[in-house]
Amino acid sequence: MRLSREKIVRISHQITEVLVDSDDVEFIDDRDTIRQQIVQILTAMLREEENIELEVRRRITSQKKEILEGSEEWDVLHKKYYHDELRRMGIASAPDEHRRF
Repeated sequence: MRLSREKIVRISHQITEVLVDSDDVEFIDDRDTIRQQIVQILTAMLREEENIELEVRRRITSQKKEILEGSEEWDVLHKKYYHDELRRMGIASAPDEHRRF
């Protein structure tokens, strides 16, 4: 997902406010330092998501037969490969056999 720097900063302010309002969170650093860390984390996560998306698309296009984007087969492969990449990175656990995507 593409987000502008402005949107990431706006989200970081919202997250910081939620943390400030929480009784379960105690700030050791100042708010702005925390907010800047949130911006860095969000930016890194979005960059990684883009890399995953590129890898998934590369895997789909490397199939022997052409698979048209938007087709049911493309959607199934995209979900499978995307989940495979997340699992490879340790972000997602192994799929539950009874769970449907």
